[in-house]
Amino acid sequence: MGTEAKAMLEGGPEELNERIVSVDRPGDELKLPFRNGYEHFIPTQRRADTSEGPVSVYEWTSRTEMAG
Repeated sequence: MGTEAKAMLEGGPEELNERIVSVDRPGDELKLPFRNGYEHFIPTQRRADTSEGPVSVYEWTSRTEMAG
């Protein structure tokens, strides 16, 4: 495993296939593009053991539409 930070995503659309993602700045909100909008996730105090090793857990909070 590399040195990049990873996060496990909880909640949000069921169709969001990737649940373990790279995190550029751990502790910041994640804004992931998905189906003409963005899914927003915030960090929690929890960690999870995954196939990628222990990672921070982020919870879904909201969706915003892409400006167009």
